[in-house]
Amino acid sequence: MHKNLADIFPAAYRIYFRTAAGRGEQVSEIRLRASRPAILMEGVKEYFLKEDGAYTEHMEQAWHPDRQALEEIVSHLCQYSLYAYEDELRQGYITIEGGHRVGIVGQAVQEGVGAIRTIKYISALNIRIAHQILGAANPVLPYIYKNGSMYNTLIVSPPGCGKTTLLRDMVRQISGGNAYGPARTVGVVDERSEIAGCYMGQPQNDLGPRSDVLDACPKALGMMILLRSMSPAVLAVDELGSSEEIRAVRMAASCGVSLMATIHGMDMQDVQGKSEMGALLTEGIFTCMLVLKRDRQGRCRVGQVLHRRRMDGIWEEVARDDTAGRI
Repeated sequence: MHKNLADIFPAAYRIYFRTAAGRGEQVSEIRLRASRPAILMEGVKEYFLKEDGAYTEHMEQAWHPDRQALEEIVSHLCQYSLYAYEDELRQGYITIEGGHRVGIVGQAVQEGVGAIRTIKYISALNIRIAHQILGAANPVLPYIYKNGSMYNTLIVSPPGCGKTTLLRDMVRQISGGNAYGPARTVGVVDERSEIAGCYMGQPQNDLGPRSDVLDACPKALGMMILLRSMSPAVLAVDELGSSEEIRAVRMAASCGVSLMATIHGMDMQDVQGKSEMGALLTEGIFTCMLVLKRDRQGRCRVGQVLHRRRMDGIWEEVARDDTAGRI
């Protein structure tokens, strides 16, 4: 954490986050909904916030922020200049100092067909607290290199299971160099400001000395921009999905750039069932797959590591569960 959690909020509301401020490293998410209970998450554990800032498991004891409170909090987060954050607001979130990401919903103000100018009458906030886990990639580094060269690596994960945390630390360690490979220049396309957590263009997370971040740019466009302008040895992107992004990955691979990417999925079979991603796996563009999962305690871990055999294209399991390590 880059600052006291309570300092995110206007002074008049900091009492509600008194306990949370002392447990900032455990807090993952705060959800505030107009006239409904304030909820805080520590990992998979849910608590309600009381008016004195204490935690409770009893919903009837929770603080119910009103719409005015939400609007005052958003105004404070935007440094009392909503206009300056208009581009982010139209996407439904803002990134604040420390790399924390605040999702915002309410009434969308449309601008033309299929475009949103801003959001008014704010009804709910989802404050995702940024946590960088240095060393999260340590267990997987031996599997993403061979004789100092990188495999093109795909991280497969269900939502909220640590894929961005893992990707972030892979970028940091590849950029700085590690025991398995030399330092390399990494281009990061951070469409949703979740990898670097940029605030006013400045990464709030440590991505190493040789990383170049293109923030808030669509992934497909961003990959092409970085290839043309920054000559990366490695490209890193989060949450592949669209046809345009898949085409950009193919283009990058044809340019000889190493790739690191994430995708939502439960396992390799799930990814193979997604038509265009399945084609990428068949083509052999990605040759290493890290499959994340939750254990019985709800903790995230690398559940499986797979390598694609060059001679026949078959995916072979090379590590599993505790062997692969916890994020």
